[in-house]
Amino acid sequence: MQTEVLAKAAAEARGLAIDAVHKAGIGHLGLPLGCAEIGAVLYGHALNIAPDQPRWWNRDRFVLSAGHGSMFLYAWLHLAGYRVSLDDVKAFRQLHSITPGHPEFGETEGVECTTGPLGQGVGNAVGLAVSQKMAAARYNTTHTIFDNRIVCLAGDGCLQEGVAREAVAFAGHFKLDNLILIYDANEVTLDAQAEETQSEDTAAIYTAMGWDVCEVDGHDMEAFLGAYEEARSELNGRPKLIIAKTVVGQGIPEVAGTWKAHGEGGAKFAESARKGLGLPEETFFVSEETRAYFAGRKKQCAAAYAEWAATYAEWARANPELAAELAAAEKGERPSAAEVLANIPEFPAGTKAATRASGGDVLQPLAKAYPRLVTGSADLFGSTKNYLKDGGDFTAANPKGRNFRFGIREHAMGAIVNGFGYDGIWMGSGATFLTFSDYMRPSIRLAALSKLPIAHIFTHDSVGVGEDGPTHQPVETVSALRLIPGLDVIRPADGEETAAAFAAALSRADGPTVLILSRQNLPSIDSVPAKERREGTLRGAYIARKESAALDTILLATGSELAVAMAAAEKIGPGCRVVSVPSMEIFERQSAEYKETILPPACRRRIAVEAGVTGLWHRYTGLDGAVVGIDRFGLSAPGNVVMEHLGIHTAAVVDAATSLSHG
Repeated sequence: MQTEVLAKAAAEARGLAIDAVHKAGIGHLGLPLGCAEIGAVLYGHALNIAPDQPRWWNRDRFVLSAGHGSMFLYAWLHLAGYRVSLDDVKAFRQLHSITPGHPEFGETEGVECTTGPLGQGVGNAVGLAVSQKMAAARYNTTHTIFDNRIVCLAGDGCLQEGVAREAVAFAGHFKLDNLILIYDANEVTLDAQAEETQSEDTAAIYTAMGWDVCEVDGHDMEAFLGAYEEARSELNGRPKLIIAKTVVGQGIPEVAGTWKAHGEGGAKFAESARKGLGLPEETFFVSEETRAYFAGRKKQCAAAYAEWAATYAEWARANPELAAELAAAEKGERPSAAEVLANIPEFPAGTKAATRASGGDVLQPLAKAYPRLVTGSADLFGSTKNYLKDGGDFTAANPKGRNFRFGIREHAMGAIVNGFGYDGIWMGSGATFLTFSDYMRPSIRLAALSKLPIAHIFTHDSVGVGEDGPTHQPVETVSALRLIPGLDVIRPADGEETAAAFAAALSRADGPTVLILSRQNLPSIDSVPAKERREGTLRGAYIARKESAALDTILLATGSELAVAMAAAEKIGPGCRVVSVPSMEIFERQSAEYKETILPPACRRRIAVEAGVTGLWHRYTGLDGAVVGIDRFGLSAPGNVVMEHLGIHTAAVVDAATSLSHG
């Protein structure tokens, strides 16, 4: 390692961060300055990367969990030769730049994950480590095409967050020795010195959770490289934690080592800091020596990539079926919904089953048809029913396993499954009770922001859960999920709608999907042919009961309440239409002509029914319509009793229709 050259590069990376934050007038300088030597070692020497091939399969993945320190990443991506220009660095935090305030996946080459909410990147890194363990187990043959490391840089804020603690416990238990977590131990958080909020022995905690731990001076490049190389080479069944002692804001003496260095507080000392770092008055300065060094480094990386690519080509010729799988993954290809549905037999007429059970039935043939499909549950496989019967469990001894036992770690499950989505190889999903999706909401939101093609299976979807009471009855949760932009929420009413819901999730390439499934048995809507129920679900809404006289009333329903609406329609009369609305989001993407066919504007006598909060349904009923729902918490009693007591029954729908004028 050329320490002298990289030390110069570290000073210049500090200068880029100072100048970018000073120009923007806002940002976080503490980590970019404090970890500059770590960045120099990683991007200047140690990481197995190829800037011209930012998504090649065998690259090391670097995740900046402490995403507020984004200028650390942008500076090193620029110096390393990624498509992050000096003008991009100068446009830090500006409109439409590729250098936003926190790193965003898909916006900037070299950014592996969208990070910023603290701790999420740690969970994503664990997901990437699992993904790569599975990839090595499935795709390495006589040729080794997966042999990389997942490297994550996190600070105190990340490690204090519960999602990180859940994820590192998972990583230790499942022996993810391809994971290297670098802890920027600068003894500072945003608001105070770290001692004000923490006193634990981090090394002892991680050791107890099955990690190898070492501590180094984060400013000593040789010492850090030695720790990193040892961590990289030791595949001993233990993930690695490098505690790197650093000085936050190193390079700005006025704030260095204090909480004031965390944000932009040091930027006002930019001129004196530049002098102290040995930099010229010129802002955004990078020396010719540094440019030449990284140009040479980039050529070395390109040569290493070319060697791997030759091995990959030989492997692909020898393993055409596996190569086709990876090629599809690389292109982001998904099967069409029709292709997925072709694998799912129709349910027998008269079937009465919980949609969670129907979902379990649907998954089995899909697992056989799509070997990249994997799933997991937060200690609830017996209830969520998504276990792949022939898939085996993922363990250290069996990394080919396709079922993940996440334990009671919903938040980590969300972040880990997002890691699958970022990596792009596996069709990943997780499962738990719907009420616990609130533990996962930050991860779900980031999946939508990042357009990750992952899914979550949420069962026990309403007050129909019954005796467990209001703590487990998610009256507001479906609507809360519907409010997340880019998230498809599908709540099917029977087995055929469930089949189509899974097909929609598996075929979607541009964002996440959540499937909302019932605990209680639901009747099959056999009055509508199975094919029509499937096709209608794929369009978000369809006519489940056609009026037999002049249309005067429309009932809209979803999930378990579709059967209630169907029964009510018989009492309301021949002019009543029932519309099943499994997914508002998918329905909203349909053409205006289709939507008007389902919901003719002329018919304003509309009643929606769902066992949950009512607000969002007024988009379809209008303010002159009615919504039969539950705008309160539930109670503990048998599910059918709770439904009756809270007004989710046929008579309530009929009464609501009677109270409205015809139109």
